[in-house]
Amino acid sequence: MAFSEGKFYLCLPYTSQLLFMKYGFDNDKYLSIQSENIKQRIARFGDKLYLEFGGKLFDDYHASRVLPGFHPDSKLRMLMQLADYAEVIQVISARDIEKNKVRGDLGITYDEDVLRLRTEFDKVGLYSGAVVITHYNGQASAEAYRARLERQGIKVCYHYTIDGYPNNVALIDSDEGFGRNDYVETSRPLVVVTAPGPGSGKMAVCLSQLYHEHKRGVKAGYAKFETFPVWNLPLKHPVNIAYEAATADLNDVNMIDPFHLEAYGDIAVNYNRDIEIFPVLNSLFEGIYGENPYKSPTDMGVNMLGFCMSAEDVCCDAARDEIIRRHYDALNRYALGADNEQEVNKIALIMKQAKLTTEYRRTTVAARDRKEMWDCPAAAIELEDGTIITAGSSELLGPSAALILNATKHLAGIPHEVKLIPQSMIEPIQRTKVSFLHGRNPRLHTDEVLVALSLLSTTDENCRRALEQLPKFDGCQVHSTVMLSEVDRKIFKKLGIGLTCDPVKK
Repeated sequence: MAFSEGKFYLCLPYTSQLLFMKYGFDNDKYLSIQSENIKQRIARFGDKLYLEFGGKLFDDYHASRVLPGFHPDSKLRMLMQLADYAEVIQVISARDIEKNKVRGDLGITYDEDVLRLRTEFDKVGLYSGAVVITHYNGQASAEAYRARLERQGIKVCYHYTIDGYPNNVALIDSDEGFGRNDYVETSRPLVVVTAPGPGSGKMAVCLSQLYHEHKRGVKAGYAKFETFPVWNLPLKHPVNIAYEAATADLNDVNMIDPFHLEAYGDIAVNYNRDIEIFPVLNSLFEGIYGENPYKSPTDMGVNMLGFCMSAEDVCCDAARDEIIRRHYDALNRYALGADNEQEVNKIALIMKQAKLTTEYRRTTVAARDRKEMWDCPAAAIELEDGTIITAGSSELLGPSAALILNATKHLAGIPHEVKLIPQSMIEPIQRTKVSFLHGRNPRLHTDEVLVALSLLSTTDENCRRALEQLPKFDGCQVHSTVMLSEVDRKIFKKLGIGLTCDPVKK
């Protein structure tokens, strides 16, 4: 323990057997066997396979959190191995365009995300085909978006709302149903159908294409690539429970696939929406092909994720941490006025079923202890080797900025009493924030501290050494006893830090 300006600095040794950051997922194995399995599914159908891609194709941070070792861009890298076979159709709902729906993790609208993803696909040599606007019903915003895309040379198709979808099979499987939709021309044997978020209508686009291909005499198939739930892990496995917490706003529920159990006598996990719609899909497949090539929703999937876990205990720990993170995230949004009480209650129930409390997260306990000891907002970080560092708020620094300084000094072997940023430099920044920028909080944020460290690093060896420690924050965990500003949240995210906050406004 050390003391500086009357503030308590905590550095606790880790007492568990986990003495260093461990990986629980074999990413190289995943890239290999997943691409091979998709090739086998293409061969099964002959001419063409429409592959519905659930979840985030390019930046799946949920998967990387619950499966340490999984790269956020793993699915994109896997598809790059199939680049010569594949093209991508992007789907966006006219309803989401009209509502300006936003991706919560990136803070951009779905329509902007479509363009962002096309740029990323082009960068890696993955061919982008048409954009399909679903649930189209004459919305002016959808027509304006189509015009915007077409000015950029992007092919756009409309898929219309079908009365009674998905239960009115007779109408759906007719020229007034799927037949009314624009046919999307494709040129490659693997057509990946993806979207910026759930509820966009990816499955309907795939099935509509099957209808049109059948009319044209093309033998086409359908498969589904949902990362979660992992079909060959137990129903109550922490990784699958974490998926329920992640989709609490959609009210998704993991279930044993009854069709798979009946057909094969084997237990497989799927989720309620796929299980509920399977009888409808069965009828549609029979209408298009004369028979359904699949006996269960699980049969439709190509996901090999469950075969690539290299350390299950590591994944279980990470998944439990993710459940708690989702709990805090929902509470924070509720405290800020979001109408998500149902989501909050569902995740609370999930935590109870998983026998989890927030005390499972060591940084939560440490941050709250620091807060109670010094009666000020506090934060704690768990470093790669298990060491926990805490920091409290002061007149000069917020808890997150102070935490960055404390942790970098610890990692660099710099004594805690050494001042990296002199008060004479902090005070002018505070005056600018309050007097000229009319801010209410004079304390420095994390970005301001990092800029100050950068400036000082050209002449101060300690500041240079402290800055060099920042890459070591990747994968670390932080808890704050107050909700942090958007600036601080973004800095922690860029550093690769998993952040949770008590639902307390500053």
